[in-house]
Amino acid sequence: MDDLPIGPMLAVLALLILWSGLFTAIEVAHQHLLAQRTASRSSDKPVAKLSFPLNSLIFCNTLCRALVMVISTLLAIFTWSANGPWAACIGAGAALLIFADYLPRTLATRYPDAVLNLGNTLLGAPLKIIYPLAWMLNGISQLLMRPFGRKVKVVQQSEDEMPTDRHDDQDHGVCRPHPLSGIHALDNITVNDILVPRSDVDGINLDDPIEEIIEQLRHNKRTRLPVFHSDINQVEAVLNTRHIRHLLGDASLTLDALMAASHDPYFVPESTPLQLQLLNFHKQQRRLGMVVDEYGEVLGIVTLEDILEEIVGEFESQHSLKNPHIHPQADGRLVIEGAASIRELNKSLGWHLPSDGPKTLNGLVTEALETIPDSAVCLKIGRYRLEILETEDNRVTRVLIWHTSSVPAIL
Repeated sequence: MDDLPIGPMLAVLALLILWSGLFTAIEVAHQHLLAQRTASRSSDKPVAKLSFPLNSLIFCNTLCRALVMVISTLLAIFTWSANGPWAACIGAGAALLIFADYLPRTLATRYPDAVLNLGNTLLGAPLKIIYPLAWMLNGISQLLMRPFGRKVKVVQQSEDEMPTDRHDDQDHGVCRPHPLSGIHALDNITVNDILVPRSDVDGINLDDPIEEIIEQLRHNKRTRLPVFHSDINQVEAVLNTRHIRHLLGDASLTLDALMAASHDPYFVPESTPLQLQLLNFHKQQRRLGMVVDEYGEVLGIVTLEDILEEIVGEFESQHSLKNPHIHPQADGRLVIEGAASIRELNKSLGWHLPSDGPKTLNGLVTEALETIPDSAVCLKIGRYRLEILETEDNRVTRVLIWHTSSVPAIL
C-alpha cells in the first residue's frame, strides 16, 4: 500500500467521473429529443439521433460508476485507514451526484443536439464494438426476470373460457369474430399489438444505388415508405410514393427529388393506446408512424389503415385466402409463415392463440419450446396442434397448424 500511486489514481478517478457524466448527458439528451419527436408537433429543424445502441451506453455508465467507488475506496483506506470507506462513500457519492448526474442532466436538457452530436463523434465506434457484451448482459437480466413476469402457457384458456362472439366457417373449420367485435377492446390494445414488425417493413435505404431504389419503387405497391440510412433505426423521412411516380418512367429520379417528396418521420411510443393513436393520426394529418420503444429503438410501423382494420375488421369473407402468411391445405390444415402476427391469425381465423406474450407465430413457438428447433417438432398449444416445417437463421419460418376439432384424425 505504500507504493499506491495516488496521483495517477486521482487522475483516473476524475476521468471516470467525467466519462460517467458524459454518458448520463447523452442518455438524457437522447430521451429529451425522443420526447420532442413523439410530441404532438413535429419540427422542421433536423434532430440529432443516437448512432449506437443505448444499452451499450448504460452498461459503460454503470461500469464507470462502479470503478469510481472501487478506486475512491482504495484511496480512502490508504489515506484514512479504518475510517476511509465512510469518507469514500460520502466524497464519491457527492462527486457523482454533482458532476455525473445533476450537471450533465441540466446541460443535456438545454443543449440536447450538441450533446448527442458530441456523443456520436466520441463514442459511436467504441460503443458499437462492446454492444455484444451489453446485449449478452441484457439477455441474462431478461432470463433472471422470467420467474417474475408473465410466461406464455402452452394451454392458455379452457373451452368454457373462450369468447362466444363468433360464427362458424365450414370451409376451413374456423370460427370468425363479429366484424365490429374489435371496437369493444380498443382501449385495451396498444400500437405494439398491431404494428408491422421491423423485419417486415419495406423501406428505402439511401445507401443503395439510385438504380436499385428506382427499381424497388417501380415494383412497390405502398403509398408510404420509411427512408433510412443502412438501418431503419436511422430513419430520415417517410416518402409519399405518389409524388415521385412520374419520375420513375424515365429513371430521372434523384435522391434530392426523393427527399423533397418526403416528410419528417412521425414517432409513436409502443404503449400508445389505439384510441389515442387514432386521434393523434387525425390531429397530425399522418397515416404512418414509426413505433419506438423506451430507448428509441424502432420496433416497426403502424398505419391508420391498421387501426381502422382493427376496429371494423376485414371486409372480405375469405380473409385467410387474402393473408399472404396463410396457405390453406386440401385436408383443412394451414401452413402459416413464422412471421405471421398472432393477433392477425386470431382475428382472421377466429382462433384463440395466446396473444399476451410474443407477437408472432415464430415467437410463440420458440417461447413454448424454450428453444429454437433444428428439426421437425410437434407441439400442442391450447386446442391447436403445430408441426414445425422449416427453420432458417434461428427463426421458425413455416408451421403446419390446425384446430384439433377441425381435422379429426391427423395423428
